Formats: sequence, C-alpha cells, structure tokens
Amino acid sequence: MTHKRNERLAAILEEAGWSRAQAASAFNRVAQENNLVGYTAIGRSHISMWVGGTEASGASPVILSQALTRRLGRVITPDELGFAAASSSGQGALDWTVDPILTLTDLGRSDLDVERRKLLTGAVYSIAGLALPGESWWEEMAAAAPAESAAGARRAGRSDVAAVREMTAAFSRMDQSRGGGHGRQALVQYLHSDVRGFLHAAFPNDEIRRGMLAAAGELSYLSGWMAFDNGKHALAQNYFHLGLKLAARADDAPLTGHILRAMAHQAIDLGFVNEGLRLSTASIQGQRYASATPRERALLGVVHARGLAATGQRQAAAKALLRAEDDLSAASEDIPEPNRTFFFAEASLAHETACTLRDSGDRQGAIHQFKRSVRTRGSAFRRTHAVTLGYLGSVQVADGHVEEACATWSTVLDAMEEGIYSGRARQAVVDMRRLLSPYRRRGIPAVASLDARAAAYLVQVH
Repeated sequence: MTHKRNERLAAILEEAGWSRAQAASAFNRVAQENNLVGYTAIGRSHISMWVGGTEASGASPVILSQALTRRLGRVITPDELGFAAASSSGQGALDWTVDPILTLTDLGRSDLDVERRKLLTGAVYSIAGLALPGESWWEEMAAAAPAESAAGARRAGRSDVAAVREMTAAFSRMDQSRGGGHGRQALVQYLHSDVRGFLHAAFPNDEIRRGMLAAAGELSYLSGWMAFDNGKHALAQNYFHLGLKLAARADDAPLTGHILRAMAHQAIDLGFVNEGLRLSTASIQGQRYASATPRERALLGVVHARGLAATGQRQAAAKALLRAEDDLSAASEDIPEPNRTFFFAEASLAHETACTLRDSGDRQGAIHQFKRSVRTRGSAFRRTHAVTLGYLGSVQVADGHVEEACATWSTVLDAMEEGIYSGRARQAVVDMRRLLSPYRRRGIPAVASLDARAAAYLVQVH
C-alpha cells in the first residue's frame, strides 16, 4: 500500500531546522514529561514514516505538535501537521466558553471511568491552554445570573459550604503528607458526586451560592495540584482550568490568583518560562493581589519572582522576593486567614526563594534557603519536605559537594520508602541517579551505596 507524502509535516520540520533524529528526540522529551510511557521510544524511522504518509496513532500527533510548538514559539496543531487530532474526553475544561458545571460533569465522568481516564492521562499538556481569556470574560463570569434550580431541588446552606471546605482541608493534609498519588480518586468522587450536587441546589442567598462555587473551585484546584504533583500534567491542567472557571463564577479574586499561581508554577517547572511569567503576572494583578491576605500575597509574589528569574530578569526577581518577604512578615494572628489549602509559611517562602536563586545562578544562596526550608518545615509536610531535599541535593552536587549531596538524597529515599506517592519526589530519585552518573566510577563509597539504593527503589515503584 502506498501513502501520500505528508508535505505539511515535512515543511514544518524543515522550518524547525530539525533532522528526523532531532524531531524524535524532542518528541520523546515531551512524552517523558507527560509520563506517556508508551510514547517515549520514538525513533527517526517513525518520523520518516509519518513524513512518508503513514498516519501517526494515538496521542502521537498531539505530542509532536507540542514539541514543534516549543521549537517554533507559536501554537502548532495536529491539523497543521497533516494529522487528525487525537480525541480525548474531558477536554472541554480547556475551553473557556464551556460552562464550569458542565465541565465538572464531563471531566469527573472521564476521570472516574477507567477507560475514559486512559484518554485523559494520555493527553498532553497544552501550551495553547495557557492562554487566558480577555477581561470581558472575567466580568461576564462574575456577573452571570444563577441557573434556575429544578423543582424539588435540594437546599444548600452555609453549613454545606463549610462541609466542602472541611473535606478540602482533609484531602489537602493527606496530599501534603502522602503526596498527590494518594487519595486523589476519592477526592474526584466527592467532587463529582456531592459537590456537583450542591452546585445544582437552591441557595438562600447569592453570598452562599458564590461561597459554594468558590469551595468547589478550590477542591478542583486541589485535584489539579495533586495530579501535578504526581506527574499527570495534562490532567492537572484540566482541573486548574475548571477551578479557575468556578473561582471566576464565584467572583473570588484571591482564589483566582491562587489558581493562576499554581498554573504558573506548573508551566515554569515544565520549561514554559515565558508562559509561566505571564500567568504569574496575571495572578498579582488587581484585586487578586489587593484583596488577598498578606500570607496569600507572599505566595503569589514568590512564584512571580520565580517567573522573573527563569526569564533572566534577576534584579526584578530580587525585588519581587523582598516584597514577598515583607508580605509574609505582615501576616499575623490578628489578620484572619481564609480557610484555604495554602499552608504558606517561612518554610514555603524559603523553598520558593531557593528555587528563584537557583534559577538566577546563585547556588550558595539557593543552598542556604533550601536548608532554611528543611529546618523550619513542620512534620506534617512530608511530601514537600522530600521535594525540597531533592532540589537541595541537586544544587549541592552542581556546586561540587558530592558526598554532602549523597547525604541529603539519602534522606529523600528514607521519606519515599515510608510511603510518599509523589511524581515530583519520585523524579528527584531519577534526577539523583542521572546527576551521580559522572561519579559512579570514581570509587566514592557514598555514591555507590546511594546509586544502588535509588536503582532498587525505582524498580520497586515501577
């Protein structure tokens, strides 16, 4: 059987200046970032076949689109490459025109159904999904009239809003202790059943209705954060979008800023630093910052500092860090905090400050701040503790302190072996093996011992 050459794909690969092997390598990087295990071994022969007219299967068109989008700096769609886009359930979450309650229904069903979840988890993090709607969209969402309740609909009051917030806080504590890979499906079940039911209820007044929308938005955010922590980046993006829609409908500016901050954090971690900076800038605009508490403002500000540092704006990043420190210093017991899942305190500020200094090239400053974070973090935050230690070891080995890094990383493995289910913490173990590779043949006992232990752990978890 003969195929018609895919001239669209050939032309864009030429524009990108990629050989077939380079295209395959970029494809595999995107697949690895999104934990798409079945797509991480593409070779140049696959690219040649696709150029020759063979149809790419499954998520391959979307993965290649994302790789070329990064290369060319503009959104490339599967259609532009001469492919049919892979279908996936729940993608209405990325469409700003889809009603948030409809989005919740579709996304929840897809996430809870085993077969449909495969499509969701097989989707790819979307650069196009990082574009925010215009100002009119936010205004229209906040001003939207409440949907009429069906005859005989249940009534929901202030205590129901409080119950959703209590459940959110409980799931958040579990996430901080065990990681995003533990309990998220139970959270989604609660969101899809109980909380979705509340959103269709009759409310005594508009304040309580908006309170329920905000509570649902924060729970959606938490589902996204847990998916992000466990390396399910496209799924996380869907839930962040859903949370943002619900927060906008609730007209809750601080919560909107918080979710934009999380989206920025994810984008920066995945290497989309310009997009991450735009999201973090949006998170501190207007009432998102002005109406937030000092503790909330500090969190928004320190992630904005990371975005500035990641894009090479070191002086602006340093100023943003100072403002975040001032905001956190202004937090006190006299200023009531909303019942959020933020948990932002000195240890968190030190962690994000260290990441900013690391990205600015200040290794000594980063090491100092990572150690400060480790020293001041409470025992309830075991997952974040493991992530911080992983980052600390990476900077230590980059600074030439190999044995010190091994000691740090050994504590990461101690934590992981005690039952932390986190893709970010697991990635720290993968990174430690990669960073120790140049030292394996130098006869350093600490390196040999840690590398063997890390290898055994990764075999066990896979």
